[in-house]
Amino acid sequence: MGRSRKTKRIATDVTITGLADKGKAVGRDDEGMVYFVEGAVPGDVVDVWVKKKKNSYRQGVVSEYKSLSELRVEPFCEHFGNCGGCKWQYLDYPSQLKYKNEAVLDAFKRIGQLEIKESRPILGSEHTQTYRNKMEYSFSSRRWVPQEELDSQDEVNFGPATGFHKAGAFNMVVQIEKCFLQDDLSNKIRNFVHELAMEQKWTYYNSREHHGFLRNMIVRNTTLGDWMVVPIFGEDHPEQRELLMKSLVEKFPELTAVFYVVNTKMNDSTFDQTFHHYHGQEYITEKLGHINYKIGPKSFFQTNTFQARVLYDQIVELAQLKGDEVVYDLYTGLGSIALYLADKCQKVIGIEEVPAAIEDADVNKELNKVSNAFFEVGDCKQVFNGDFVERHGQADLIVVDPPRMGLHADVVTMLGNTGVKKIIYVSCNPATQARDLGLLHDRYSVELIQPVDMFPHTHHIENIALLKRR
Repeated sequence: MGRSRKTKRIATDVTITGLADKGKAVGRDDEGMVYFVEGAVPGDVVDVWVKKKKNSYRQGVVSEYKSLSELRVEPFCEHFGNCGGCKWQYLDYPSQLKYKNEAVLDAFKRIGQLEIKESRPILGSEHTQTYRNKMEYSFSSRRWVPQEELDSQDEVNFGPATGFHKAGAFNMVVQIEKCFLQDDLSNKIRNFVHELAMEQKWTYYNSREHHGFLRNMIVRNTTLGDWMVVPIFGEDHPEQRELLMKSLVEKFPELTAVFYVVNTKMNDSTFDQTFHHYHGQEYITEKLGHINYKIGPKSFFQTNTFQARVLYDQIVELAQLKGDEVVYDLYTGLGSIALYLADKCQKVIGIEEVPAAIEDADVNKELNKVSNAFFEVGDCKQVFNGDFVERHGQADLIVVDPPRMGLHADVVTMLGNTGVKKIIYVSCNPATQARDLGLLHDRYSVELIQPVDMFPHTHHIENIALLKRR
């Protein structure tokens, strides 16, 4: 006899009071049980379809809205709710900032158990649409179809599709007509490629079986008007590839740099792949404050140019450099922060483990005629050691901007051992930032934190912490 399926449990009248980890709403029912809910905002009263039960909490999605919050606004994107991005579009922007600010404070209190001498209010983004300078689109042989479409039509088109992956559906893509994250030329380029592919009957990538011609596409732009496009092919068909590349160049004279990649690996990562230059320049150019940056197809650069300027200006203010200091910039990327600080200190030394990024840093150093910035390739946990300090001298300021996972334990130990007077820790993950600062707490006090919103309509938040030696 087969095992019977469990009945879906519906929890009724859950009052949503806040936002929690990864942007989920949090609330309680009449009995005080805690619920983490997808699809709700503070002030909603909802029924919840419970997907996971724990002793102290439940997880689920909204099954019915009983009453709607006054904080709700109408989403501006037709793909909201289907696409995996911009999950907070239905929450007004001032409230988004409020809850992001609270998330940072909560992480410092709950995870790091830290006392903060000064907490500055979050700096919101003037641009809440078209703020991204880089988009990565996916081509899939299978389209994600919403339930209402399945219910309303006899025949449903299941693919192919060009756009973004639905959360939790790695093998399906939501067909995107208009995205508001990047300037509209990005939409025109993506839609043109999709229409040409349909006309030519090109195959789209099947991520389960790992075959198909069109796989991904990167579109980058700058505030100076430069554009870069990089189609990524899952199979190499020279005639089809040449037709697409030639058609892009002819259709969009705005394109400054055009590359392509043939990626036949099992995963989408392209850092180990060859970027073939096809047309125009080999880079696009951006300007932040007094620094110009050449950005290549593999370059890491802050995705929100407008807020990057805000972020870097805050770092300059907190650094309070007088001109005679030695500065270390750990996880320097293409040297964006190091170069931004170079004219305000005696010298700055950056460490980055990606060789291509250091090549970019050296190029940008020459571009800006900076003579007091120096860059080393290597993993910070290996390069940042006593020998490094002996070569470059005792630092007066150390800036760290690690990936989301935070600092390696060896780096935390070395930071404490340097005895540096001041540390500026920039993080895109307040949870790991609070963890790391908790480990430094016996030697460094948290003087100030400054959250900066780099990604409106998402739960992501950047935070700057200023530490001073006790």
